Amino acid sequence: MPSAIDRDEVQRLLAEQQAQPIEVLPAAEYEDEHLPGAINIPLKQLDRETTRALDRGRPVIAYCYDYQ
Repeated sequence: MPSAIDRDEVQRLLAEQQAQPIEVLPAAEYEDEHLPGAINIPLKQLDRETTRALDRGRPVIAYCYDYQ
């Protein structure tokens, strides 16, 4: 079930549980800058098929930089 988390929780999940960071930015923005180790699945393409390769036993952190 999706839930919002803060920066400290992101860092904890990445360190302790080897969470999987997913950036949902468009590909061009992802190429310009992304979190280390993050994979790119653009939000408009996020579905059962594009997430098939994720390890369902590990947490997933979906991230999108929004400067607005």
